[in-house]
Amino acid sequence: MGRRGKGPRLRFIKKPGWREGSWYIESTEGGRTKQRSCSTGDRGPAETQLAEFILDRCRRAGPRDPSQFPIAEALADYSREHAPRTAAPERVAYAVDALAGFWAANMAGDITRETCAGYGRHRGKADGTVRRELGVLRAALNHVHHEGRLTRVPFVFLPSPTPAKDRWLTRSDAAALLRAARRDKRCRLHLPLFILLALYTGARKGAVLSLRAPQVDLARGRIDFNPPGKRRTAKGRPIIPIPRRLAGFLRSALERAGQLGYVVNIDGERVKDIKKGFATAAIRAGLFEAIEVKREGKAVVIKRAIVSPHVLRHTAGTWMAQRGVPLWEIAGYLGHGQERTSELYAHHHPDFLASAKRAMDRPR
Repeated sequence: MGRRGKGPRLRFIKKPGWREGSWYIESTEGGRTKQRSCSTGDRGPAETQLAEFILDRCRRAGPRDPSQFPIAEALADYSREHAPRTAAPERVAYAVDALAGFWAANMAGDITRETCAGYGRHRGKADGTVRRELGVLRAALNHVHHEGRLTRVPFVFLPSPTPAKDRWLTRSDAAALLRAARRDKRCRLHLPLFILLALYTGARKGAVLSLRAPQVDLARGRIDFNPPGKRRTAKGRPIIPIPRRLAGFLRSALERAGQLGYVVNIDGERVKDIKKGFATAAIRAGLFEAIEVKREGKAVVIKRAIVSPHVLRHTAGTWMAQRGVPLWEIAGYLGHGQERTSELYAHHHPDFLASAKRAMDRPR
């Protein structure tokens, strides 16, 4: 019976007559030692080559049981092979970094309800964040399974979905927010425009900030929130008619943006995020809560905005429902599914459960 081989490892070799040494990947199989040069004397690149060598050997060995499959390998394969084809690879990269900090030393077989709960405690983030990140872990395991590298996919336990917040702006709240945004010298051009676009179209923050001039057709009165060439995702981006009150603001914005520019911009450049300016305007508009915190042993009261840019989208849906717009039209306008629209806005509709109420009101 042959001797059991040692695993691949690095060895630094400097032979007589060489000016510099070089790293080699060395492995022992059946009592025979094999060496492959890394062509470098730097350990960092050599370790990278060793990792690739091990991964390649594992793939050629066929599918493995979860107890023998490192989670770090699944995440690396998913990041390299699938993430670049997704609509938001940067989000996948962020989630993979967070996951690797906890799971890097574990095998796929170590995934249980307890370890998933432990990840949530380790992250210390909201359940929604933990759920999205563990969803990436689940996707990575499914990927290597579909590629024939993993025999079966362990179940990844996700936190329960967080209930939707029924937070929306009244007409007076929206007016106060706009006035506050216009008073801010740094944001008085792009922030009010963002608020108007989000309120009148119900589009998500990312869709509004990525909107370019060619996507707005004033002649036909249409906005297409789908950027040309961008992959469609589950978060639908609809094509909607331009509301009359928004048309004038859009016309001025397009003149500033030019033929190919971003509709919401700062000196012609895309606005990366609106979060900080929006929060400042919300606080100035009175849409905040006072929180007491301790700083250097002293109690300090700070103001925190109680609305976010996404509230504008929910406000648009709520206003349409309150005015009796059919739920299927709201779904089409917002790019929602019918079930999600009913969950969020049906109770705001003037005909909400009207037939049931009439039946209960009818004399017996």
